[in-house]
Parts: sequence; C-alpha cells; structure tokens
Amino acid sequence: MRDTIKIKQHGTTKIVAHRGVSGLETENTAAAYIAAGNRSYWGIETDLYRTADGHFICSHDKSSGRICDVNLVMEDSTLEELRALHLRDIDGKSDRADLMLCIPSEYRKICESYGKVCIAELKSTFTPEEIAEIMDIFDGYLDKTCFISFKYQNLELIKKLRPEQPCQFLTDDWDKDLPQKLAAAGMGLDISYTELSERKVRLCHEAGVEVNCWTVDSLKEAEKLIRWGVDQITTNILE
Repeated sequence: MRDTIKIKQHGTTKIVAHRGVSGLETENTAAAYIAAGNRSYWGIETDLYRTADGHFICSHDKSSGRICDVNLVMEDSTLEELRALHLRDIDGKSDRADLMLCIPSEYRKICESYGKVCIAELKSTFTPEEIAEIMDIFDGYLDKTCFISFKYQNLELIKKLRPEQPCQFLTDDWDKDLPQKLAAAGMGLDISYTELSERKVRLCHEAGVEVNCWTVDSLKEAEKLIRWGVDQITTNILE
C-alpha cells in the first residue's frame, strides 16, 4: 500500500504537497491533489503554463514526455490536445484513464473543497492580461492562495493587481540581498533547501520574510529545517 513518510513533530512549520502528493500519485493530476486533500498537508502546490490557444494547464515540465507516452509542448499545444493525454501512473504503466492534466479551476476547487492553501507556480512568462485571468480563476480564494515563480516579473504583476496577495520568489541560488529585496516587495522566499542555513533563515525572518523550501524528501533533512524554523517545507512524500 502506498503511503507518505510521517514527520513526527513539525512544530509551526507547514507542509506543502509538491504537485499534489507526487510520491503517491502522478503529479499535477486530480488524484495527486485529492491524495493531499485527504491528508494533513497545509498546502498543495501546482504549476501553470499557458497553452497555444490562450488557456492554462497544470504541468511542471514544458512538455509531457516525462509523464506520458506522447510528448507535447505545453505552450505549443491546445488545451484540447493536452487534456486528451493519458498520463503514466507512478509505476510507469499507462493503464489509468483517470490520470490527465488538470486545469487551474479544477485544482482550485479541490484545494477549496479540502480546505488547503493553493500554492500556484507561474511557469510561463505571463502578460498582464494573462495574470489578470489567472487571478480571476482564484477569485474568492485569493486569501488562501500563494503565487510562486522563478520569474520575478510574474510576481510583480500579481502585486500590481493585488498588493496584499501572498507571493514567494522561487530560486535555487541564495543571494545576500534577497531578504531586504523581498521584504521591500512584500514577498516571501521559496528556495532550494540545499541553499539554506540556520543563519539565512534567521536573516529572512529578521527582515519579515517567510521561508519556504523545496523539494525535501529526506526525513533527516526535514527535521533539521524544522529546527531552523523554516515556515514551509515542500515535499513529494513527507507528511
């Protein structure tokens, strides 16, 4: 039976299911989100790309080949084409008709149904109009939604529309100027856990910047990060 690896004590650190519980179910599918909804996770993370016909799809990769027998590029394919894909189960078999890429409104509905925080990564470089459309999808649940992105300009557009909107800047590289920069922008940090130290977490907190970290699947590493006081841990399999 598939199950998560339990963290005995996580104090005030909140746990985020990465692409849903992607250690148990194929990432960015309703099955993965529901698996997180039925467990103790605080938040559920997903990824958003623009499609060729101006819609949005939940996918981490630019193309579908890693999780599907057919390789389509997200931004070069229509929503209908992408929704027709049957994804592989985590055992590598393409034998489940229910495994398909979700759209943001489905993801939001599942999170809301289970009372989970949406952690939505903006993968494409979005226009102001597209950012407004995405915000509309989450309207009514924006207080329980945090937008994250490696592309700082996406987050700046979010903040222009709704200054109080929770946002976290994604990075895999620590910079000494990050705490003050993010504090001034009203953003949090979402960083590769390998870049963190107890001192860096403290510097962020002293600046009023929350710290999320990815992708932590080692119980030992998670326990260390919890001792350091990180605000959130994003994980494929820990709970």
